Amino acid sequence: MKRALAVVALATACASSTSASLHVDATAAVTPTIAGCALFPATNPWRADVSHAPLSRYSAAWVRSVGLTGHLHPDFGSDPSYGIPYRTVPADQPKVPIRFTAYGDESDPGPYPVPLTARVEAGGDRHVLVASHNCHLYELYGAVRSGRGWAAASGAVFDLRSNRLRPDGWTSADAAGLPILPGLVRPDEIKVGRIDHALRFTVARTQRGYIHPATHQAGSTTSSSVPPMGARFRLKASYSLARYSGAALTILRCLKKYGMFVADNGSNWFVSGATWSGWNDTNLDQLKRVPGSAFEVVATGSVRH
Repeated sequence: MKRALAVVALATACASSTSASLHVDATAAVTPTIAGCALFPATNPWRADVSHAPLSRYSAAWVRSVGLTGHLHPDFGSDPSYGIPYRTVPADQPKVPIRFTAYGDESDPGPYPVPLTARVEAGGDRHVLVASHNCHLYELYGAVRSGRGWAAASGAVFDLRSNRLRPDGWTSADAAGLPILPGLVRPDEIKVGRIDHALRFTVARTQRGYIHPATHQAGSTTSSSVPPMGARFRLKASYSLARYSGAALTILRCLKKYGMFVADNGSNWFVSGATWSGWNDTNLDQLKRVPGSAFEVVATGSVRH
């Protein structure tokens, strides 16, 4: 629903110019990777440890807006039509034409190295995500195979070696102007038992604004009591994880340390994950015990309009 992605990281810099309150844990953080490349520099907001970041003054209101009595929900599972698929390709993957049908003025021009056999997300958003060994992400929204290439409503390219954001006001393949792939729960990370980056989730109602690293809004209200795109929610340190195990425990530990960004409009508290038939649905169902009241919002910058 959209309008308008093991080496110890010896990071010593602050996490991002968007907020001095974010920091990277140089002693414990492990460099997350995709397609053989680091998932952005150590100073990138996606990799910022926000476990000790101060609360936003809007924290209580924004959590209440999303729902105190609602529960976290894994928006992925063993059903192959569930979750968001992605593909990794070699650095020399041939590029194909991309034709934009809706938001071409806010899209990165093609061609993209997106194979015609790349899986399309089931449902209305029809995302196609590709991570290349050339250290770039290529993401499409509303994608349909067309001739020798693809037609898509919008598309974005992200350099994994850079902290550069999209221009203010620009969308991406996601409503927030963020990359999608860095925010997914991925099976390769679950298998090693840790996720060292923020995740992505959806809320039903957003305000007309965004907080960096988001660059785009798709809101329905000007109310400051409703979260904007890019708001970063964190699982409270006081929330006990004693009852959790397996993938669910790994995800919840991640949410205490790195949190999750509001990235799109959708069902409240739905956290995104990759399509994989090997997910243990019974284990993932543990996430549904976590109430909205267990979350808070950290201060990561001002709301832009």
